[in-house]
Amino acid sequence: MAASVASSAFFPVPASAPKNAPGRSKDNLDMGGVAANVGAVRSSSARARAHAAVPKVNSGGKAAVTDGEDDASRSSAPAPAPRTFYNQLPDWSVLLAAITTIFLAAERQWTLVDWKPKRPDMLIDTFGFNGQVFRQDFSIRSYEIGADRTASIETLMNHLQETALNHVKSAGLLGDGFGSTPEMSKRNLFWVVSQMQVLVEKYPCWGDTVGIDTWVSGHGKNGMRRDWHLHDRSTGQTILRATSKWVMMHKHTRKLARIPDEVRTEIAPYFFELTAIADEDSRKLPKLPGNGEARARKYVRRGLTPRWSDLDLNQHVNNVRYIGWILESAPISIFENHELASIVLDYKRECSKDSVLQSHTTVFTDCTDGLGETTFQCEHLLCLESGHTIVKARTMWRPKRTHAMGILAPVSAGKF
Repeated sequence: MAASVASSAFFPVPASAPKNAPGRSKDNLDMGGVAANVGAVRSSSARARAHAAVPKVNSGGKAAVTDGEDDASRSSAPAPAPRTFYNQLPDWSVLLAAITTIFLAAERQWTLVDWKPKRPDMLIDTFGFNGQVFRQDFSIRSYEIGADRTASIETLMNHLQETALNHVKSAGLLGDGFGSTPEMSKRNLFWVVSQMQVLVEKYPCWGDTVGIDTWVSGHGKNGMRRDWHLHDRSTGQTILRATSKWVMMHKHTRKLARIPDEVRTEIAPYFFELTAIADEDSRKLPKLPGNGEARARKYVRRGLTPRWSDLDLNQHVNNVRYIGWILESAPISIFENHELASIVLDYKRECSKDSVLQSHTTVFTDCTDGLGETTFQCEHLLCLESGHTIVKARTMWRPKRTHAMGILAPVSAGKF
C-alpha cells in the first residue's frame, strides 16, 4: 500500500477523457499539483479545449465542425506550457505523506520482531568487563555432566580457568602463552598456581546458565591472588566460590622468580581488593598419606601417567588434571552417596609428560554436619613413584541433597 502511494506521487495518472476529444494531443500531459502559475495556464488551456469540444448542430441533426471553425478554435487557444523539469515535479505534500506512510508501516513491522532470547541458557559465552571485575557466562553442556546429572568439579574448574584467561585477554595483558603478560614474555616468565581453595554450594545441571565473576589482587611481595564467584544467571544464587594464589616461574630454569617492577606496574591497575572466601582453610596438609589413626582408611591408585592432551602451552600438566588424579583413588561409594563440598589444593611441583604418579587418599568418617548426617573428610597426596610430592589436598564430602544458596559475600570455610 505504501509503495503504491509513493509510486502514484511520482507517476500521477492523467484524468480520463474521450479518445476523439478535439484539442487533445499526444504531447499534452495533464499534470496536477504543480506550481500556481502552471495551474493557471492549464486552466485556461482546459477552458479552450472545452469550448472547442462543443459541437454545432446542422439542419441534418448531425454534429459537425467545419474545418475553418476547427482551425480558428485551435489558433485562438493558448499554447500549452512547455514541458520542463519543474512543471513535471510531483506534489511535495503527497510525497511527504507517502514517505511517512512507509516509515509508519516499517515501524509497526519492526515492533513485531522479538530480538530478545527466550531462555537464559541462550546467553552462551558472553563477556562483560566492569572496572576490575570480569564476567563471563557459560551454558552447561551435556558432555560436562556426570552420572549424577550435574556438572563435575573438573568442569567447574575448567570454567574458572577459562574465565581467568579471558579476563587477561580482555585487559590486553595476554602475552606469549596463557600465563604471561607482554612484560613477562620478554623475560621468559609465567604464572603458576601454588594454592587454591574451592567451596561448592550446589552443582549446576545440564542446560543451566552460570555467570562467573573474577578479579585479581596482590599477594605478598612476589605473588598474586585471583578470586571467583560463580552464580546461577536465572536466580542470582551462589553456586561456587574460589580463591587462589599464584607465583612466578622462569620458563627455562623452572625456578620461582621475583616479580619485576615492569610487570608489577603492568598488572597493578587491575588489582581489586575483594575476598571471595573470608576465612580460608589454612590447616597444614600431611606430608605422607594417612596419619596412623585407626578410623582412617587408605586407598592407593598407582601407574597414573599424563597424556599429551593433559599438557598446556607451557609444557606442564594443567592444574585441573591434578584434581582428576587426586580423586582417582577415592572409593566409588563416596561418589555414589556424597558430593564434594570443598577442596583445598597445595601445588608443590609440576610433572612432565614422562612422569608416573601415585594417588593416595585417606578417608576419615568422624565428621558430622549440622543435620546429624555423616560427612567425610579426605586427605590426598599425589606424588611421583620416586616419592616427590606433586600436590597435597583436603576434601570435604556431604550427603547429596538440596542446599540453599545465598548472594555474594565472604564465607568461612570452617562451616564445612
